[in-house]
Amino acid sequence: MTTGRIAGARRPAWAWALALVAVAAAASPLIAYWLTNPDDQRLVDLDVYRTGGWALLRGLPVYDVITPAPQLLPFTYPPVAAMLAVPLAAMSWPVAQWVWTIAVVAVLAVTVRHAFRAFLDGVRGALAAPALFAVLCAACMYLMPIRDQVRFGQVDLFLLALCLLDCVARRPWWPRGVLIGLATAVKLTPGVFLVYLAVTAFAPSDAGPGRSGTAPSGPRQRHGDTAQHHGDTAQRHGSTGQRHGSTGQRRGDAVQRHGDAAQRRALFMAVFTAAVLTLLPFLVITDDARDFWFRALLDSERLGANAATTNQSLRGMLLRLYLPDALTSAVWLAAVTAVGWYGFRQARRAHLDGDTMTAVALTGLMAVLLSPVAWIHHIAWIVVVVAAVAGSGRDPVRLLVAAAVWLYYVLPIPWWGVSIKALEIPILSPVAGKIVQNAFGLGAIGLIWLLGSWLPRRRAAVTTAAAVPAAKA
Repeated sequence: MTTGRIAGARRPAWAWALALVAVAAAASPLIAYWLTNPDDQRLVDLDVYRTGGWALLRGLPVYDVITPAPQLLPFTYPPVAAMLAVPLAAMSWPVAQWVWTIAVVAVLAVTVRHAFRAFLDGVRGALAAPALFAVLCAACMYLMPIRDQVRFGQVDLFLLALCLLDCVARRPWWPRGVLIGLATAVKLTPGVFLVYLAVTAFAPSDAGPGRSGTAPSGPRQRHGDTAQHHGDTAQRHGSTGQRHGSTGQRRGDAVQRHGDAAQRRALFMAVFTAAVLTLLPFLVITDDARDFWFRALLDSERLGANAATTNQSLRGMLLRLYLPDALTSAVWLAAVTAVGWYGFRQARRAHLDGDTMTAVALTGLMAVLLSPVAWIHHIAWIVVVVAAVAGSGRDPVRLLVAAAVWLYYVLPIPWWGVSIKALEIPILSPVAGKIVQNAFGLGAIGLIWLLGSWLPRRRAAVTTAAAVPAAKA
């Protein structure tokens, strides 16, 4: 029997080349629009990165230098990010714009290939997977958080790809954890993946055969979507599947008792890498390192107006209520605790169930919601969320839900809320306008429930429905 994975290996190289051409064509209108707008409005975050590297080349204080008018933006990243930005500063501005934008599209393609791997590997036909890949890349390119990656020249998609690859690459040539450590050293917020590695490496699990209707962890559960696709094979080889299931159950029980050794190794490498890259600047650019960790990091206003519509974190939504500062802080801490507890608990459960993509998606949403500031472009994790919901593409209900999530984040819904508030209609404007203004942050909260509660139940229901005819046979 030819599996989806074997068939994927036989797909001709020219088909994938055509797919990449199609991806470039789909991205070209977006690139043309943002690379031809006024120069002082173009890729403003890339200009921030270059400014940090430029300051190092000139021997200037990194955290006192700002970009040219009218933006006047300071460098807000850890000092190692300024060191990594030196090559960008060495390029001319036009060259840097093109290099960065092409890299954004390329990294999106890599992200889509890995995030939607179960979907792409499950389709049949020599041309089906490349064509589907092109469609998925084009669709993801026009998600609002991804459009903003091109618009601002943002680094978020690069950091997302580092964390994703570290978690899901099948045969990595690097020690797992190194990429997460690098991403954390460059922009702190990927540090949520250190928490994910910790809770999956050490924390005891409440997973078990009778929990929430999910199957025990093991080879069969780890590839739940693939198992559904190959249900007929499982039926023909029932005794072998039963033996493998018993082995998987023993492994699952061992993981619950002793933790996951692979996750512990990845956690160690991630912490070690982040620590080395954090301490290195103290040896090379001591004053800038001290300035960041003891001054610039503590000033959240350096990031911009925290109550602006673009801040869709829990704190951003609360700030737009304009409550007393002490009350806002108290509610925020309570919300962070509740959402973090639920989100990481469900990410651990997804990991134990073998659904790594869902675990990564949940952790990515934690990076958005728990951060004090999360601009709309930080919600680039929606690509992984859509992939996790879609799964292998065999369940039409999951596909419909994934399409709805995609459409929700294509539309500029938060800005509709700003327009509603501007109408100044009593009750409607201040209430409905505020809710719509927070649409992406509220949507992220809903997605945590969708991934953590609805998706396991849906998967269990499909598995049960597929098992009934096999049992009768």
